[in-house]
This record gives sequence, C-alpha cells and structure tokens, in this order.
Amino acid sequence: MIHIENMTLEHIEQVFAIEEDCFAIPWSKASFRDEIKNNKMAIYIVAIEDDKVLGYGGMWHVINEGHITNIAVKKEERKRGIATKIVSSLIDIAKEKEMIGITLEVRVSNKIAIDIYKKNGFVMEGIRKEYYDDNKEDAIVMWKHL
Repeated sequence: MIHIENMTLEHIEQVFAIEEDCFAIPWSKASFRDEIKNNKMAIYIVAIEDDKVLGYGGMWHVINEGHITNIAVKKEERKRGIATKIVSSLIDIAKEKEMIGITLEVRVSNKIAIDIYKKNGFVMEGIRKEYYDDNKEDAIVMWKHL
C-alpha cells in the first residue's frame, strides 16, 4: 500500500534517482538536502511503498500561498494514481497551513501533468514564455484557490 510521508535526508538518494530520470535539468542531491535542512518555506513529501520511494513532491509556503516546486514519479510506477495522491496531499497540507492558494508552472507539452492538475482543481492563469532553459519551452502558470 502506498502512503505519503515527509521527505527526510534518508530519502534523498532515491528521490535524486527519480529526479535524474524525469527532468532534463535535474536538481542536485545538495539542492534537496538544502531544501530539507535549511529552507524554512519548504515542504517535501514522498510516496512510499515497501520502503521504496515511488514519487515525491515539493512546495514552498510563501507568506500565505503555496508554490509547487516539483512533482515526479518513477517511470515504471506511473498510471497508479501516485502523482494525484502527491498533489492532493500537498493541497491538504496547504489547507492545514491556511494558505489561500497554490501555484505552479508546467511545460505546455506535459499534457499528463496538466490533466492531473486540472482534476485537482487547478486552472490555467497565464503563460511564462521560454521558461525552461533546456529547450526554451513555454510554461503554463496554474493556480488553485483554496
């Protein structure tokens, strides 16, 4: 059974492996460590099954809003509802912390992620032109008002 828990330093190796596999410009292990140890705004969670990290998500709590930084699921574990579970867990955390909304950027080509966000109540609010450094792809800015 998959459960969600707070990301700890012990999860970094597995999280980094997923990060490298999923993103053209992955965060470093040091970036994840810094987020967990030093960033007071950071909230990171992992989806765990049988002591294995299947996916993770992160959000910054900035004043009274959330900003989703990254969400990723192991390629071989996709289509099991893990990303949806991570997104809904971040929404629950935002509500518990009395945030007024959550925002994120997503590649215009990432139709699967866009659909997951829409199913969780996010709506498109704008475009960031040439947002991604690797290929200058635009990002859709999405918001969920709580």
